[in-house]
Amino acid sequence: MVTSMTGYGRARSAADGREITIEIKSVNSRYFEYSSRMPRAYAFLDDKMKQYLAGRLARGKVEVALSVINTGVADSVVTVNEALAESYLTALHSIAEKLGVREDVSAVSIAKFPDVLTLAKAEEDEDALWNSVLSVLAEATDRFIAMRAGEGERMTADITSRLSFLEESVGKIEATSGERVQKYTDRLYEKLKTLLEDRAVDESRILTEAAIFADKTAVDEETVRLRSHIQQYREILAAGGPVGRKLDFLTQELNRETNTIGSKCQELTITRMVVDMKAEIEKIREQIQNLE
Repeated sequence: MVTSMTGYGRARSAADGREITIEIKSVNSRYFEYSSRMPRAYAFLDDKMKQYLAGRLARGKVEVALSVINTGVADSVVTVNEALAESYLTALHSIAEKLGVREDVSAVSIAKFPDVLTLAKAEEDEDALWNSVLSVLAEATDRFIAMRAGEGERMTADITSRLSFLEESVGKIEATSGERVQKYTDRLYEKLKTLLEDRAVDESRILTEAAIFADKTAVDEETVRLRSHIQQYREILAAGGPVGRKLDFLTQELNRETNTIGSKCQELTITRMVVDMKAEIEKIREQIQNLE
């Protein structure tokens, strides 16, 4: 399976007094890059989530958003500093006696003094929480990968059709290249015949010049390599997995061989075919930049 590097996946679960939501999205990158957004209280989960995704993804700039809402249990607890409360109460008694005023003290009034009550985060069972988050993360990742796979399938179909065009063009160049030497020989013969007028044309000289021309402009090696690269392209796509880097190298080779054919053959028909081939190779290059 060939996958794209762009995708999106979301999953949600409400169980055990928690509502957990995870969103995953990614764009192109040469390597696997991870970033996350989550409440600070759950930062201890970040490295585990990164390791999980690194085990399932090869490339892409991946961003994960985690939301945890406690619906059935309190996520914070209130603690009482009893010693401090007693100290405040003793001080209030002393003030009332010395000033001769009525003592009007309640638990509510004492609770309003600084640091008597403290709000703290309730202790979490980290293993249980991770298991809950992992379940949601796995579901979100499955959907994320499924979207990437669908996009990868469409891109593979497009690349395959362009490879077929390149292969057809190679066949036309091979056919045209064979005719090109004979046309050159005929033109050379006619040119010499006109220049020499009544004198005899040296047939051996013409054959020698034609042989030199054929050697300089031969593209057999280039077309053979092009066919080989196209076949390798198809095999890599069929094998699936992370293929982007391999195909990037092969695309450079396709472009190199095509450029060489263009520089060797100055005939208009072949030049036009080379221009069309380079346009298709550039479109292939744009596609594989999105492949994992």
